[in-house]
Amino acid sequence: MLQNKIYLNFLLEIIKTFLIILFGLSIVALTVRAVNFLDLIVDNGYPVDIYFKYSLLNLFGIATKFIPFSFLIAVTIFVLKHLQDSEFVILWTSGVKKIHVVNLLFFTSILIFIFYLILSTFLTPIALNKSRQLLSKEDLNSFLPTIRTHQFSDSFKGFTFVVEKKVENEIKNIFLHDKGNNLKNLSSNVKDVSSTTILAKSGFVDKKRMFLFNGQIISSKKDNTQNEVIKFEQLNIDLNNFDTATIKQPKLQETSTLKLMSCFINKIENNEICKRDSDSNNEIISSLNRRIVLPFYIPIIALICSLLLIKSNKHYYNKYLIFLYGFSILVFTELVVRYTGINTLIRSFFTLFPISVITILYFFLIYKFSKEYKST
Repeated sequence: MLQNKIYLNFLLEIIKTFLIILFGLSIVALTVRAVNFLDLIVDNGYPVDIYFKYSLLNLFGIATKFIPFSFLIAVTIFVLKHLQDSEFVILWTSGVKKIHVVNLLFFTSILIFIFYLILSTFLTPIALNKSRQLLSKEDLNSFLPTIRTHQFSDSFKGFTFVVEKKVENEIKNIFLHDKGNNLKNLSSNVKDVSSTTILAKSGFVDKKRMFLFNGQIISSKKDNTQNEVIKFEQLNIDLNNFDTATIKQPKLQETSTLKLMSCFINKIENNEICKRDSDSNNEIISSLNRRIVLPFYIPIIALICSLLLIKSNKHYYNKYLIFLYGFSILVFTELVVRYTGINTLIRSFFTLFPISVITILYFFLIYKFSKEYKST
């Protein structure tokens, strides 16, 4: 009964440490990523609330990547702490075998494995897909934040602009160039226009509308004949129909696992993901391995950290080297998983490797502990 309470306290201690480390690393990484996400406001004119929602939803994708490393640190801290405090020595002298602690670490790794699998397979794709939907459904809040003086801006598809001066919502010496069929209706013959250029001396922006004064519209013809030039004193441009250059179609990591598996099994499916080329199919396989197979490497981390329990003066059981073993496994998985879609042999090796290593490490630990018991 007492041992069960001790094991439960150990289990809760590892999980608590793991969650704290995972949360800390994820928040730091999210803060760095959130700086890059500021382009949504500055370059694309999205509202501030969309920026925060998009950033928070991306926390799921960030946290998933830190799970193995957080678990490695948490288990290492747990084992070293109790070794240094001689708490494990008390357990050994009271009759508790080391393999029981290994079993506890292995059981903890199974819980983290399940958590990792659910997060990577279901929750993360759903959250990332939701973040992409926010961008696809939400229009720009205002055109004004996308305007920067003396800098060409291509925040909108097929539309480039630059201004010489900007004071609040007033702009001076404006150059607009449209190749995306946004302004072709300003020409007398829309069908013959390949691009439209607007030059204006002044203007101002009111949310999603632009008012230009004293300028001209230059419409370039498709057949390279003489351009059409129309002068104006005032021109009102409605920006509501402009499409931002932000990617709005879900990426591979934002696609549900079931849909990716359907693409992989059926080969042909009525969705854009399955209609991609062979390189994209390789990426689908790599993505599935990252979501489904990669969590199986978590128990390996627990067994590697269990090497710290071996009583030996040999240098390769040094705590720093054992941590390096675990970290090397994490680096190995990140490198190999990217190539699992290219080669069948690599894919098979990546899938079978965790089962083989778990079996070898577990029986190796049993062997080493049995030798210790015989020597005492």
